[in-house]
Amino acid sequence: MDDPCLATKLPKELPSDPMRWAKAWLDEAFEKQVQRNPHTMVAATVDQNGQPAGRAVLCKRFVIDPGYVVFYTNYKSDKVSHLNNNNRIGLVFHWDAFGRQVRMEGETVRSPAAESDAYFASRDWASQLGAWGSDQSAPIESRAALIAQVGKRAMQLGVGAAKNWKSIAVADRPVMPRPPHWGGIRVWPRRIELWIEGADRIHDRARWERSLVRGDGDSFTVGEWSGTRLQP
Repeated sequence: MDDPCLATKLPKELPSDPMRWAKAWLDEAFEKQVQRNPHTMVAATVDQNGQPAGRAVLCKRFVIDPGYVVFYTNYKSDKVSHLNNNNRIGLVFHWDAFGRQVRMEGETVRSPAAESDAYFASRDWASQLGAWGSDQSAPIESRAALIAQVGKRAMQLGVGAAKNWKSIAVADRPVMPRPPHWGGIRVWPRRIELWIEGADRIHDRARWERSLVRGDGDSFTVGEWSGTRLQP
């Protein structure tokens, strides 16, 4: 089956590049808008005590070759604190409308600064301000205190009328630099699993693995994918 989006089951001879299939499924989910955020993925990390934690993040880049995905977050968040201690992560995409799921397990590195800068500049101004205004995962006494904190930091950034910042005119919005504590996380999977729902719970499921060797900076040397069909 050449088109992964037309497949109702995995081919007898498993695809050599599961990332291509996963990206095709993601693209179709966007095209057909099967849910509000088709690029939602659950990211699972482990804290210093071995306690797993999961949360939904948004996949903002999906690079088939050499094979990694990117999400953005506050580098002071719990998830990044976990990754600083143990850079391994698990990701899950699930599109119930299609009966498809993708699981990834691998290692993380921070995105290059230029990549994070470019994405931050593309965000709407309120999202940019939010990255400055919220100390993600840190406690705060009330929602009113959070709004006050965002307003105060807005004024520090040169945004006028902070008490009514949602209605600020475009001309009054300064160019905001990316906060140093905010940016991308690249996930390099060493394992990926494709799942297609089947009748009578006879689902189609396969797992691929590859070698993953950390290089300099944010890169890895990767091996060829090797796939194995699994029982559902």
